[in-house]
Parts: sequence; structure tokens; C-alpha cells
Amino acid sequence: MPELSRRNVLIGAIGLAGFAAVSACESTAAVPPNAESVRRGEALRRRSGQRLVTARLTARPTSIDLGGPVVNTWAYGDSVPGPLLRASAGDLLRVRVDNRLPTSTSVHWHGIALRNDMDGVPGVTQAPIGAGTSFTYEFTVPDPGTYFYHPHSGVQLDRGLYGTLLVDEQADPGDYDVEWTVVLDDWVDGTGRTPEDVLTDLKGSGGGTPDQGHDMGGTGMGDMGTSNGEAMTSPLLGGAGDVIYPHYLANGRIPAAPVTLAAKPGQRVRLRLVNAGSDTAFRVALGGHRLTVTHSDGFPVAPVTTDALLIGMGERYDVLVTVGDGVFPLVALAEGKTGNALALVRSAAGTPPAASARPAELEGKVTLSTDLRAADTVRLQPRQVDRSHDLLLGGSMAGYRWTINGEAFPDGDPLPIEAGQRVRLRFQNRSMMFHPMHVHGHTFALVRGGARKDTVIVRPMQTVEVDLDANNPGQWMTHCHNIYHAEAGMMTTISYQA
Repeated sequence: MPELSRRNVLIGAIGLAGFAAVSACESTAAVPPNAESVRRGEALRRRSGQRLVTARLTARPTSIDLGGPVVNTWAYGDSVPGPLLRASAGDLLRVRVDNRLPTSTSVHWHGIALRNDMDGVPGVTQAPIGAGTSFTYEFTVPDPGTYFYHPHSGVQLDRGLYGTLLVDEQADPGDYDVEWTVVLDDWVDGTGRTPEDVLTDLKGSGGGTPDQGHDMGGTGMGDMGTSNGEAMTSPLLGGAGDVIYPHYLANGRIPAAPVTLAAKPGQRVRLRLVNAGSDTAFRVALGGHRLTVTHSDGFPVAPVTTDALLIGMGERYDVLVTVGDGVFPLVALAEGKTGNALALVRSAAGTPPAASARPAELEGKVTLSTDLRAADTVRLQPRQVDRSHDLLLGGSMAGYRWTINGEAFPDGDPLPIEAGQRVRLRFQNRSMMFHPMHVHGHTFALVRGGARKDTVIVRPMQTVEVDLDANNPGQWMTHCHNIYHAEAGMMTTISYQA
């Protein structure tokens, strides 16, 4: 993702200490990441006797066995996904990151409403973590839920640099017998191309290379093209991505060598699903079972039972399922593309399903986050909206430029808000591609339905309105979580003003 905004180029030049002076020169009073109000906010999250949880991540080049293919990539240690981090709500998390990569990096704590100076956005909230150096992130984790971590530097997420962060409730309700976490990913690195190669081709060819993407015309409204004869379109999402991947993974494994999730017949399982992909939404179903959705992006929802879930990049879901007797395919279909990720659910002896299994549930009821509503315990309290911002999502494959309000980052102006306001964001998609829009540092509520989220799919030519309470001062990114769209400009800053 881009490392510098127009204003924050100055941060990199003069340091965070000069941010207030720069803001004053621009006739604004933007709250910098190192502001006293940011420190006060963190102090309010901390409590007497707070537990300290420590961890260490080493980002480095390595070789990873995907279950047959062995790829050279970058990862945290020697595994994909990286180490599982686990804490309880209210804990202080301290993570040292050692950068052994040949370039700078960062770690963003996706979905966590943390202090602004620990958000992990180089050039905005911190200096990049240079090659051969280290940085320690330290923040209180305020809310229970399923989260994950990844770089916010270029397209590094499309390598193996990601892992899950699970934040437990102080008192777990314990309404399940077994817990599984499944991380989904689209994979290209080490297969003859790097993510940087992909981005270069997308930008250099207007998105229409022989083996990648499709041409949507100069307005983003043209006919869908093909990639190797494959149209990347979906009846649910419209334009479903720009990149055809050679592999789709579940917990770092290709479908020919899937991970096995074990339980006993009749056991109730809490399944945490994370889409760490960069360009692919996944339609997820478990053969022979229905899924009861209990959480979206960490926050509880009014339970909904469905056949399948559509999970955009950056979204997370928790579901409950009662396991049958046998061996069942947990399939994550690459929506609008050819291919799938696969894990096996085994509760008894039996022949495993084929890598290309397509359970009937994939064609049943498919639930999106916009179909959900928040549980009563986490609904935003009704109040007047104090500030509204329209975010017009546009762009095209021609020239590969993706915009918010007609500008590609870093050329657009930040969106000003003030602490204490109820803020409404209107994501208006004016392209024929879907965009999973992510807001840093906050959990918003969908105006229609009310589900609490930090990432939401905005389908072509549709508008999604969300409300958030401005209770976490600083400078916060909002962007499309298609990493290639973000890197090509679909990003802006929500800027607290003093």
C-alpha cells in the first residue's frame, strides 16, 4: 500500500514533532499520531493489574511448502500464516518486529481500535521499519474478536506476511466444544512472479495483460474482458478481481494437500474465517452442513443460519456448526474466478472429497455482511449525525488508476472530523468492480442493518452508508482492501482536527 500521503510527505521530511506546525501552515489543526489526546486515549484503555502479552515477529525471506509447490517468499518466521497471537480484551500487547527483509516494512493490526501511533502505516503513523532494524508495537486490545495482522507497505500482503490475532472475551460464554481458525489466501509469490511484478504489469498495460486482469474501458464501465479465457465476473459482485492466481490456500495449503480439522460427531465448533487475500473474495460452504453466523469483523451479530458466506478481502466471520459423521469439504470458492481453497472436516473414517469438490451449499443461500444486523449489545446508540462525508469510488483498468472522490492517493484531501462527533461515511461505488472498504482504528455500524464492522463490500453502482463515533483521535486510513486498488490510489485519510 502507498506509504506517503500529500500531507504526510511532510511528516516524513520533518518528523512527527513538526506535524502541528505544518498543519497550522495549512490553516488546519490535524491531530498528529503522537498527540497528547492519543496518549490520553490509550491511558483510558489501560487498567490496574493489566496483563502484559508479549510476542516477537521476524519478517524474512524464506521457503514455504504449500503442500507440494515450494515457493520462495517473505513470511513471519517459517510458516504461512504467521504465528498466532492471542490475548484477552483489555490486555496490553507488546510485539517486537524484527525486519530481516531487503526492504522496509510495517505491521498493521487490522480491525483493532488501537492508539494511532501503533496503527502501522509508514509515513502516516510511524516511520517505516527499515531493513535490518526493529520496532516494538505496544497497545491495549480493547475489544474481543477475530482480527489479523499484515504489512501496510506496498503489496507485501500478497506475499506470506500475515497472521491471525485472536482477542478473547474476559468471560468466554463457552457455547462450543472445538475452535478452528481458517485463513484464506490467493497466492502468486514464488511461482515465477512477485506481487510487485503483478502491480507493474497492471499499471503498465492498463490492466489487460494476456495472463492477468481484464480491460474495463476508460470509464470503468466497459465490457468485462477475460484472462486466459476466463471472465472475472460474479453475479453477486460484478467485476470480481484483477488477478488470476495459480493457487488458493486454506491455512497455507493448496487443495491437493489440505489441512484437516478434527472433531467428534455432534460436537459444536466455533469456526473463525479470515480472508487475507489481496484480490479475491471467497464463497465459503461446508458440505453437508449449514453455518450459523455469530460475529462479523469481531463483533456479534443477530445469529443468521445460511448455506454459504461471501467474504471480502479483510473481512472476518465467526460461525457455529454442529459437525456430522464423516469427512466433509470446507470449500472457499474464488468468487468470479476459477479455483478454490479447501480444508477437510473429519469426524470419522472415510474417503476425503476431491480437491475440486463443489458442495451443493455453494449454490444455496449466500450471506453477505450487508445482510446482517448487530446484536443488541453492540448496536450504536441512536443520535444525530454531526458530520457526513461522501466517498465516491471510481477508476478503471485503463491506466490502472483507482480513486476516491476523483483523486488517487496521495493527491486527495483528507476527510476532516472532530472528536465526539457521530460521523457518516457514504461509500458510493461508481465502478463496475466491487470494493471491500476498510476503515482503520474504528468499528462502524451499517446504517441499513446496523452490523458493526471495519470492512464492508460495496458492490458496483451501489452505496453503503456507515456511521462511526469519533472516539479515537489521530490520522486514520480508509481504503479498498483489494491491495492492488489501494496501491493504485483508492485510499484516503480520515483526519481528526483539534
